[in-house]
Amino acid sequence: MTAGAPLAVTMGEPAGVGGELSLKAWQARRSGSRPFFVLDDPGRLAGLARQLGIDVPLREIAGPGEAASVFSEALPVLPVRLAAPSTPGRPDVANAPATIEAIERAVRFAQGGIVAGVVTNPIQKKTLQDAGFRHPGHTEFLAELAGGVDVAMMLACPQLRVVPVTIHLSLAEAVRTLDGDAIVRAGRIAALGLRTLFGIDRPRLAVAALNPHAGEQGAMGDEERRIIMPAIESLRREGIEASGPAPADTLFHAAARPAYDVALCMYHDQALIPIKTIDFAGGVNVTLGLPFVRTSPDHGTALDIAGTGRADPTSLLAAIDMADDMARRRRH
Repeated sequence: MTAGAPLAVTMGEPAGVGGELSLKAWQARRSGSRPFFVLDDPGRLAGLARQLGIDVPLREIAGPGEAASVFSEALPVLPVRLAAPSTPGRPDVANAPATIEAIERAVRFAQGGIVAGVVTNPIQKKTLQDAGFRHPGHTEFLAELAGGVDVAMMLACPQLRVVPVTIHLSLAEAVRTLDGDAIVRAGRIAALGLRTLFGIDRPRLAVAALNPHAGEQGAMGDEERRIIMPAIESLRREGIEASGPAPADTLFHAAARPAYDVALCMYHDQALIPIKTIDFAGGVNVTLGLPFVRTSPDHGTALDIAGTGRADPTSLLAAIDMADDMARRRRH
């Protein structure tokens, strides 16, 4: 991969805020920043820019190699054509193949070393699944495209990094399925990702408890003693610095965060509530375990404000910056 390789930004759900975010992200570009291009429908983006009054020139490119020469003067667009006109706030199953195609092409570029990383705009999972998409979300799809590798989802902002052990499950199912192997697996991937992508030579993992007060010595549940503590001991035997189980109600406050590099959380909301409270606009979704860099804004498609001009590009900009930083630090 060349030092100047661009980042590939996917379209996401065409009826969501992804197009507006991409336009605004190019407007906010800084001198010397890594170029990026979008895999999107040029007609859709041009129409959206006119509708919202966003003054962004667009330039169609034939391949990622053209992005750098275009980027300073126009947003480079690698065309991915929609099958039907896109209406903000109203997803259309007919356009699901284009959303998927943008992701697949970006991944192929990353696998070939043609781009420095992939930044994905948010997708509407239900719309894709109605079109036959069989994955719970981006993370699982990317893992399959990469050959079925083991991955973990990390949410990151300058003040906090979290990795949920269970992700897109109901709370009841997350508790039922939680086991030591899953905790150890997530811990391994998190530690490796911090070393290879973030430049942290000896990552410190704080492992959250499942129950209030870390189970209160079994009075409020025995998962800490029966599942979580043995997993922590397994990680330590592998040379990974892991502590806990720590009560989740004291793990995320400002005085506690400097003691660890990532918090390993037992279920989705235990991880996402603190990071979205600390930095709702600037959080970034990172997929650890892939053979390429992938980031995404830490929010959804925001169909309720799509087409209104109110979309905040802060999280996409943070995702672009973090992908750039990880690409520079990445150790193979």
